[in-house]
Amino acid sequence: MKFRASILGACLALLGLLVAPLLPPAPAAVTVQAASGSSTEPYPGETLCLPDAYLQTPANCLPLGPSQTLTDLAKQGISYPPLPLPASKPPFDLTVSPVQIAKINLANNLPVGIFSTLDDAVAGTNPVRQIAPGVTRYVSYIATQRVNGKPYVELASGEWVRASPSGYPTFQGLQFRQTPTSAFGWMLDNIQPYLAPGFAQKGTLIPQKQQEYTVPKWAVIQIEDIQTVDGMEWYKIGEDEWVPWQKARRVRVNTTPPKGVTGDRWIEVNLYDQTVSIYDHRQLIFATLMASGVEPLYTRPGLFQIQSKYKVYTIEGAFNADRSDYYYLQDVPWTMFFDEGRALHGAYWRAWFGYPGTHGCVNLSIGDSAWLFQWANVGDWVYVWDPSGQTPVDPSLYGPGGA
Repeated sequence: MKFRASILGACLALLGLLVAPLLPPAPAAVTVQAASGSSTEPYPGETLCLPDAYLQTPANCLPLGPSQTLTDLAKQGISYPPLPLPASKPPFDLTVSPVQIAKINLANNLPVGIFSTLDDAVAGTNPVRQIAPGVTRYVSYIATQRVNGKPYVELASGEWVRASPSGYPTFQGLQFRQTPTSAFGWMLDNIQPYLAPGFAQKGTLIPQKQQEYTVPKWAVIQIEDIQTVDGMEWYKIGEDEWVPWQKARRVRVNTTPPKGVTGDRWIEVNLYDQTVSIYDHRQLIFATLMASGVEPLYTRPGLFQIQSKYKVYTIEGAFNADRSDYYYLQDVPWTMFFDEGRALHGAYWRAWFGYPGTHGCVNLSIGDSAWLFQWANVGDWVYVWDPSGQTPVDPSLYGPGGA
């Protein structure tokens, strides 16, 4: 046995001699000098902090890499991943209009006859009064009938008119449990996000679905970053997802009362972002989209107070000399006048919010106007402003306003 073992040992030694030239030489021991100024590592011996936001410099780690990114976002009021907004939609039953609405479908240049009976309305004879020609005409009704395939509605007065029952958007803003710490807003239309701010960038795709990813109209968005590119604000709503101000709106939260406001509750109307924000006890409690006056019938900037409130209020008028722009809007719901003929109110005829388009009033959805009507008191402050500075502020440029 000893003889066999010695032979085996000799064979292994010979194998080692044969293989050794094929192996790389063993490295020599390396000694690292830690003398001051001789090392390229600026922080020898210190470790990186765990990924988190560090608004105060930690004593036992370096807030670099992911931590630095999270800290920079936190200094902008942005949490990552985004925390849910402390908000919810108001009760859906607020979207139910206090009146039923019908649209008059006759040509704009024709007057509309109002009749004492359905038979007269069908025959078109013996009208008791008329609604003037106009571009937008609606009435409220209590009953409907179809005769020969045509719709007729009965007014609360018992009179009849040919008109079609009409629906309206049920969009609702957000009510807040506390003031949010992150920026937020809404999409105005279906849009495929851009990979980076700027119209030259292409939209994103969902790789696993191999189809375009679209953020839907009215979607609530949380904004992680804001940049101005191509003369327009761009909002980062996700990783490599940017949307332009052209298709989105943000709420500029500011809990400091505007100059001149007494007390701690007010309504803010932002003409640039087309938003309305409600503050109570210096906290944001509600925010939504709206539609304000379009050039030259702007909503006037300034500080006002609610003068009167009406559950329903009929609004009509014209601004062109030939009255070609006449409008008749019966029983406009939840109307609150604050500046002559300018009011906050529901707009059953409006399909879009977030864009100017009125004669000076602030148009809200039915649900949002109902929420505001319940909260607001006569005398509450209404602060109207344009952060872009584009809306004229000279009072002499403004008439009484309209819907």
